[in-house]
Amino acid sequence: MNRDEAGGNWKQFKGKMKEKWGKLTDDDMTVIEGKRDQLVGKIQERYGYAKDEAEREVSDWETNNRDYRW
Repeated sequence: MNRDEAGGNWKQFKGKMKEKWGKLTDDDMTVIEGKRDQLVGKIQERYGYAKDEAEREVSDWETNNRDYRW
């Protein structure tokens, strides 16, 4: 995958994440920028979830969105 493909994939990925976790802001997405651990942390912060609950949400989301890869 080249840089352009990765960038386009991130834009699609970001849109899907915002559909699922609407409380995430564009600034959050800039911080996350394709880093799974950052996504888990932002979900914890925005939704008040424990780390294991946020991890489970992300894992479930990944299972249902296999077309998008980190």
